[in-house]
Amino acid sequence: MTKKMAEMMDLAKSILDDVEMCTASLTQVALRTSRLARLTARLEDQQIFLYEASGYPSSPNGVPSNVWKLLAKSGRIYKVKDLKEPSKLREHGLTASIDEMESTLSASRIALEAATNPMERNKYLGELNKASARLASRRAYLHSFVSEVYYELKFSEVAYDVFNRTREGVDRVIGTLVPDAVRKFTAIYENLDSTNTEDWSNAVHSCRRILQDTADALYPAREDKIVKRGNKDHAIKLGPDNYINRLVAYVEDNSDSERFDEIVGSHMKYLGERLDAIFKAAQKGSHSVISSQDEADRYVIYTYLVVGDILKLREERLVLTGNPSEEAGHLVDTESE
Repeated sequence: MTKKMAEMMDLAKSILDDVEMCTASLTQVALRTSRLARLTARLEDQQIFLYEASGYPSSPNGVPSNVWKLLAKSGRIYKVKDLKEPSKLREHGLTASIDEMESTLSASRIALEAATNPMERNKYLGELNKASARLASRRAYLHSFVSEVYYELKFSEVAYDVFNRTREGVDRVIGTLVPDAVRKFTAIYENLDSTNTEDWSNAVHSCRRILQDTADALYPAREDKIVKRGNKDHAIKLGPDNYINRLVAYVEDNSDSERFDEIVGSHMKYLGERLDAIFKAAQKGSHSVISSQDEADRYVIYTYLVVGDILKLREERLVLTGNPSEEAGHLVDTESE
């Protein structure tokens, strides 16, 4: 788990404890939830929780449309009968801050205790119930949001641990096959942490080079391979630029499992085609091919998974054949001779 993820997890758990055990005011909870939203890049939610603590902006002319949208998202829109047309309902937005709601609740309790007239008691009891319901709604909304973020982070933690085990396994082995790969992966991590789209593209280009280097080490370029499909012969290009074809050929030549061929082969073909398309676009001067950090992350993950599967196959082949012959970290490919 990364330091940032651990910080977000601790914050979310702390907020949930405060909401469930009522150990902090809802205003404080709302401000801390706003921080959680900021840390998880939920900017619209961050603004909502700031408004929950301070009140939603309004004027004598009403509520701005952008604020009304946030009121709707936070469950603060309610309907009342139109005084002029009782058969119709009008939407109203509750703009009061949580602190104002808590003050109203406290004042209603004091007024109810002091009231002696039955009509007054009924009036203050109604106000008390309304204030209690509104605060309960805010508490539930805060709890729902933080719970959602918490479980997303828990899932991300599991996914991170699973990927991290794959990453560590690849990092341990790939250095013996492609000595420069570890340095390239380090550069990939640095580029992924950037906020610059060109750095994300550079990370993806590095993935392409790692796959090329892996293909060169495992299945060097050679003459095209002729395979029969149906009644026709097909030439499979295995030249220097056909690194994905060469990786697929390596898997096909060394795996006894058709299912493994299908899964790894299809993943490599998809990944290779996409990486080549990004590379060609960059060659033409386009630097906006990678539109988000998430997209770059996915290509790095795909690359690790593909390389991890290939390295596992290579390891199994060496054990099975009893031929751990490697020279300068490169597997001796007897089939190419």
